[in-house]
Amino acid sequence: MFKRHRPPTILIRVLICAVALLIGHSEVYAQEPTTMLVRISEIEVVSQSVDEYQRILGEEAEASVRLEPGVLCIFPSAQRGNPTQIRILEIYANRDAYNAHIRSPHFQKYKTSTLDMVKSLRLVDMQAMDAKAMPLIFKKMGGQP
Repeated sequence: MFKRHRPPTILIRVLICAVALLIGHSEVYAQEPTTMLVRISEIEVVSQSVDEYQRILGEEAEASVRLEPGVLCIFPSAQRGNPTQIRILEIYANRDAYNAHIRSPHFQKYKTSTLDMVKSLRLVDMQAMDAKAMPLIFKKMGGQP
């Protein structure tokens, strides 16, 4: 008999972020305050600072999701085989939530303490393409939190 394994927490976070991405609509330049803002931050980190940068980023991401109701997802990841290449899926309830986030003490601490660690930063605003897939994602999750 097969045992059903509970998916790892990280997988659940990825699925939740993906769902939020699918239902988000972010035309940032013409965005209304109630429209979800979805962004991918593309960051290159100085190789000598990778471990410290990832530690600081992890603390900031956790605090943002825990403390800020308008931060729906901050999901950092490093490119496999090249940890200097960081990507962050960021999903905010709206532009106001994003603006509050960048003024928050934990974001300001992250930004100032990693300033010399970042070689490049590119912010890519995204727009959902298939909101109909959202129910299918929840169905595949099997109702697990």
